[in-house]
Amino acid sequence: MVGEQKAVQGGEVNSIPYIAHESEVARLERVIKRLFILLIILIVLLFGTNAGWLWYESQFEDVETKVTQELDSGEGGDAIINDGVHINGEGKTNSDDTAEGAEK
Repeated sequence: MVGEQKAVQGGEVNSIPYIAHESEVARLERVIKRLFILLIILIVLLFGTNAGWLWYESQFEDVETKVTQELDSGEGGDAIINDGVHINGEGKTNSDDTAEGAEK
């Protein structure tokens, strides 16, 4: 028959009318077109959110402050600073003490 497609189901060859095949192809073309439009919209939204985030972050200034502290450890006692640097009464840092220990 002219205008029919053949389909195999369970070992049998069934004829599919050409109009049914053509309508299915037309439906799939519409679906593909919708998915392509959705893809374009999502890409535009991705760039938009990234641009918005960059604009938001650029509103704030980066401020650097330098803090100096004088330590008074008293009578040869130890002073410990919050960031973990240990300075003993002789003016050595904790890293100096560990370097000496490694040499021994």
